[in-house]
Amino acid sequence: MNITNSGFFRSLPPVTRNLLIINIGLWLVGGFMPAFNEVILSHLGLHYWGASGFNPLQFVTYMFLQAPLNEGGVAHIFFNMWALYMFGRILESTWGARRYLLFYFACGIGAALIQEIVWTLTWQHDYISAIASQNHVSFREAEAAVRTGLEAGHDSLVSAMDTYKRMLLTIGASGAIFGLLLGFGCVFPNVPMYLFFIPVPIKAKWIVAGYGVIELFLGVSDTLSSVAHYAHLGGMLFGGILIIYWHFNGSLHGKRY
Repeated sequence: MNITNSGFFRSLPPVTRNLLIINIGLWLVGGFMPAFNEVILSHLGLHYWGASGFNPLQFVTYMFLQAPLNEGGVAHIFFNMWALYMFGRILESTWGARRYLLFYFACGIGAALIQEIVWTLTWQHDYISAIASQNHVSFREAEAAVRTGLEAGHDSLVSAMDTYKRMLLTIGASGAIFGLLLGFGCVFPNVPMYLFFIPVPIKAKWIVAGYGVIELFLGVSDTLSSVAHYAHLGGMLFGGILIIYWHFNGSLHGKRY
């Protein structure tokens, strides 16, 4: 790819550069080959662990897939890759490639773990709620009908539940990106930053705190339910654990590893 030979990409530190190339490359392949993109999502996107389509490798591979072009993917990949470029290159230069890569994957995998926990706790309630809504009955009536069907061993119900679980799919680098945002805010807490709609600078630590509060509110209120808000918080949580550890051993600012 000629893109790798450009001055822009050569100026980036190696891990950030390769993460950008892999993410953008897979997104372009999916955009130009929609049928192949469905195969990529089916095999590499993160599925619920209880679904037949789950594979443990998806804890890593899902991070390199972004929303398809026909599902608002331009904004999804633009903001993720912009944040990766803005914050990733600075953190990689500060921490070094090995520690930066460890942090990135810890945040992304941590986000996936939190998403799996949320699915485990909520999928049955959501499935029964959908059944109740479709059949215009109460939640308790739908719950009783599902329980009776399972006790009777109805294969059609088991198959329908597996189909629903297979629909639980998460993709995107957002969990890792939110971890990078937290990392930047902790390493450079007083750096002034500008948001698009606020004409005055805000310190990085307050922007990070604001993002965390917003994601927690959106997750609890189930606003924009197609967005994995708890996964974003999971990326920040696992990133925070590493940051606390590095802070106490004196290596947060890249002094030693």
